[in-house]
Amino acid sequence: MNVYAPILVLGAIAAAFAVLSVILATVVGPSRRNRAKLDAYECGIDPTPLPKGGAGGSMGPRIPIKFYLTAMLFIIFDIEIVFLYPWAVHFDALGVFGFAAMALFIFNVSVAYAYEWRRGGMSWA
Repeated sequence: MNVYAPILVLGAIAAAFAVLSVILATVVGPSRRNRAKLDAYECGIDPTPLPKGGAGGSMGPRIPIKFYLTAMLFIIFDIEIVFLYPWAVHFDALGVFGFAAMALFIFNVSVAYAYEWRRGGMSWA
């Protein structure tokens, strides 16, 4: 149990800080309430209904899927690049096996990148 005591103490401090921060913010912070503050956050744009027969019910116009695909591509390649940092830190200790594994990883990322570029996933038009 002595091994886990510092972890438990740190968890208790973090939980206490989170609870005290919320309580302190509600007690000390301004409390001017209005309709705009109580509404759900929707990017500042009021939803407008579609014309009769439109898909999606009563929400606004359709957003092109290209925006979501671009965001997913960014997240995927960003996460893949994050894997390069631990490898760069321990490059000397990994030896030939580490170099071969990272070369294979970079090859796989490059193939995915080339595929997306070829399919037009990187074009903004």
